[in-house]
Amino acid sequence: MAKPNILLITSDQQHWNTIGAFNKDIHTPSLDRLAREGTTFTRAYCPNPTCTPSRASIITGMYPSQHGAWTLGTKLLEDRHTVGEDFAANGYRTALIGKAHFQPLRDTDAYPSVEAYPILQDLAFWKQFNGPFYGFDHVELARNHTNEAHVGQHYALWMEEKGCLNWRDYFLPPTGTMDKQIEHKWPIPEQYHYNTWIAERSNALLEQYKANEEPFFLWSSFFDPHPDYLVPEPWDTMYDPDRLTIPKAVPGEHDRNPPHFRMTQEEDPDFGAWRETGFGIHGYHSHVQRSPEERKRQVATYYGMVSCMDQAIGRILDKLDELGMADNTIVVFTTDHGHFFGQHGLQHKGGFHYEDLIRLPFIVRYPSRVPAGRVSPAIQSLVDLAPTFLSLAGLPVPSAMTGVNQSGVWLGEREAARDHAICEFRHEPTTIHQKTYVDDRYKITVYYNQTYGEIFDLAEDPDEVRNLWDDPNQAALKTELLLKYAWAELGKESMPMPRIWHA
Repeated sequence: MAKPNILLITSDQQHWNTIGAFNKDIHTPSLDRLAREGTTFTRAYCPNPTCTPSRASIITGMYPSQHGAWTLGTKLLEDRHTVGEDFAANGYRTALIGKAHFQPLRDTDAYPSVEAYPILQDLAFWKQFNGPFYGFDHVELARNHTNEAHVGQHYALWMEEKGCLNWRDYFLPPTGTMDKQIEHKWPIPEQYHYNTWIAERSNALLEQYKANEEPFFLWSSFFDPHPDYLVPEPWDTMYDPDRLTIPKAVPGEHDRNPPHFRMTQEEDPDFGAWRETGFGIHGYHSHVQRSPEERKRQVATYYGMVSCMDQAIGRILDKLDELGMADNTIVVFTTDHGHFFGQHGLQHKGGFHYEDLIRLPFIVRYPSRVPAGRVSPAIQSLVDLAPTFLSLAGLPVPSAMTGVNQSGVWLGEREAARDHAICEFRHEPTTIHQKTYVDDRYKITVYYNQTYGEIFDLAEDPDEVRNLWDDPNQAALKTELLLKYAWAELGKESMPMPRIWHA
């Protein structure tokens, strides 16, 4: 029997409820197709609500506290074992097209980074570099979200190859010349948008693998809908802001929450006590600076970004069909973490472990193997991807991986493989350090060196507006959840090798 192919498709910072099959406000025909043809898991979680840690967990099968890329501005050390190495050792071609973000935008002599300035924009370097990179034998990378000045790498080369010699006009200074005041409509023609690039280059690799009869592990890694909120026409006007439901805070919901929640609702909060390294701290600022009208427009643009990306995903799925590869290819769609666009009065991301941020869209398709049209509440985590991919390919799972093998659940043979998920957020060494345990009903978040925390009953309070942490009537529940969290921490410790003898 032919080895199954693996196609991982990810978005960036996508709210779990932005798939048209489950939300009538948004149009995503390609993702809807995956949902019809595969299984949607409604309780999937990230191991960290920021990019680098979560993405490193995907390829290592380990939690950020284990693989070491613990926050933004760190890197996944090159000596860490990755799932691509396992596939490559067993005859697979491995590739990543799009966003990696395994390394920071700055480097030092001790911690070099090819995703950092100035090499980021040394196009002569990128002309001759396509890997290997963290277990991928072939990579084509970019680092910018929409019009960020971090543009460069293979994406810039591709734009030039396509004849877009004025590509700097569509990106911010100092790299480009785009006006910083432009919002929502990104003037870049869609033919030069990075969605087009990712789909085109992914499809070129699929054609290559087909011609050479090579099994593959391909990660098509999209950048949208990560802010800034920009999308080319016609997607920028696809959604009428006045017809969208815009979430907002419930009055008083932060009264029992830790102080950083309440401070986000102030006009000019002082988060100096949380700043430890001197670098940026995502989410620790005012979240009330935009007017309701501006927020509506942002959500409309965010939805447009999802729909634009969906069209590119459809081109990749169509290529699988065209090449006759769909039946033997496991396709997984998910994202690295979620997003706030008004829920609880919050924007973007930060140390707020609501479902909006840590829960993910998650669809698995494997024709004739994974049940089609099924919706499952079985808990998933991104750390489970690596061991599950290996298992479905009939390959051994390294002992050091701490993710759970979900193959039986994906195939419909088991109801569940885990009874909880853990989400970590260590954004500063000591001042922003929290972990969340979530099971079928409850969620508890604990903070390093703090007596405050959060407990939510997701059955009785699905919107998470009643924090039970200090409720005297819930003292027994708090004790029970703290114990379960401690057990979960003990249970996810890595064992690099099995015990092989008495002593």
